[in-house]
Amino acid sequence: MNKKPSTYRRASSTNKAKSSNGAPGNIQGQAAQPKPKSARLIALEVLVKVEEAGAYSNLQLNKTLQEQQLSRQDAALTTEIVYGTISRKLTIDYWLSKFVAKGLHKLQPWVHQLLRLSIYQLVWLDRIPPHAVVNEAVNIAKRKGHQGISSMVNGVLRSAIRGQADLVISGIHLPNKVEMLSVRYSFPEWLVKRWLDEYGFKTTEQILSSSNEVPHSSIRVNTMKATVAEVLQALESEGLNASVSPLAPAGINVHRGGHLAGLAGFASGQWSLQDESSMLVAEVLQPKPGMLVLDACAAPGGKSMHIGELMQGKGKLISNDLHEHKRQLIEDQAKRLGLTHIETMSGDAIALADRLQKQSFDAILLDAPCSGFGVIRRKPEIKWTKENSDVAAIATIQSKLLDAMSDLVKPGGTLVYSTCTIAKEENEMQIAQFLARNPQYKLDTGWPQPLLESLRSQGIIDDSFDGQLQLLPQYANSDGFFIARLVRHN
Repeated sequence: MNKKPSTYRRASSTNKAKSSNGAPGNIQGQAAQPKPKSARLIALEVLVKVEEAGAYSNLQLNKTLQEQQLSRQDAALTTEIVYGTISRKLTIDYWLSKFVAKGLHKLQPWVHQLLRLSIYQLVWLDRIPPHAVVNEAVNIAKRKGHQGISSMVNGVLRSAIRGQADLVISGIHLPNKVEMLSVRYSFPEWLVKRWLDEYGFKTTEQILSSSNEVPHSSIRVNTMKATVAEVLQALESEGLNASVSPLAPAGINVHRGGHLAGLAGFASGQWSLQDESSMLVAEVLQPKPGMLVLDACAAPGGKSMHIGELMQGKGKLISNDLHEHKRQLIEDQAKRLGLTHIETMSGDAIALADRLQKQSFDAILLDAPCSGFGVIRRKPEIKWTKENSDVAAIATIQSKLLDAMSDLVKPGGTLVYSTCTIAKEENEMQIAQFLARNPQYKLDTGWPQPLLESLRSQGIIDDSFDGQLQLLPQYANSDGFFIARLVRHN
């Protein structure tokens, strides 16, 4: 079965404008208030912007949720539908093509997206009754189109319900294994083939399946302002289902929490939103109070803020990013978290070797630009917008960045390289080539002991651990991430 438990109920489509005494109707002399948009209509609008205008799903979704001020439940439903529909669109289209007589290419873009999100709900959200999915889709079609479109939508979805027993991914059988995995898990064939070559069939299927799962929300506690236990208690008092991260020391997982950035703990700087895998990077860097530290590619600043918190606000942290307009994002976060020792810069990180004093930094983080294949569940459009040639192109940039950082670390200092991808060309191969060019560096296994114990207990590392780690998205249900800790010797 494809179905998974869902806490969502059908978004209300019967809300009416109320007068000042709370009764339905309009206040005399005032214009009628527009009918509130349902969670599904809002999801549809986001999907159209992502598909047609090339908008980033996470940015467009966050912007829309802030504008619409949905309830926590409806915000969670909108989020689920947007990410799930983008993630599964190839599989959904494979099934839809059996029910749309004139072909999917004849559909208006918004109608195509409406059918996609409806099929997603029918197949993957088990607490939404099929009749509710159909009724809401027909209502949206009437609101945005005309009777002919709504009748077509109704007919297609009712046909899908009648044939729902066949809408299971295990029932998709194609002679070519690359094509079969592509259609089953909704990934482009070139990416499936790449992973088959790198990881083999079993691990590739796990990567594909995990990358389509709904990401959970996680927060990083600012231990300068609160303890993990205190924040956990505060979240639970808000009615949220939260638990301590099994992976990240300062992490808390929040299950179906909705728009968390709207809570008081975020505004007061007690915590920040960050994935568990991403939290490990600053822990591996091990910055100490009083150090001189560089975050070379810092925006939007999550890892910089974590470094700053581990430094307890003491010493100096330089946070650089290529784009000048992103400096403000970093500065705003530092202000919210109370980190006054962070200095921001903007410019090409490759040129930092000429701008900063050589062999002066105690620790440097190079969180390099990458293909992003480890965060597909959070940014599902990545798999549709990237091409195979992008990997080699970005690996060339990463190599130049690593060489630029190598001259800035002092003897005995630490260089941590990280990416949010799972492509070996950008990760293990990148480090091997760097070490061959820079014999003064060696991989270092001296990661924080509690972190190593956690990774061992979950079977993520074993005795072969050499100071670099490839987290795959199926590990601890976190993002795919690569982290390597290097030490410069005299």
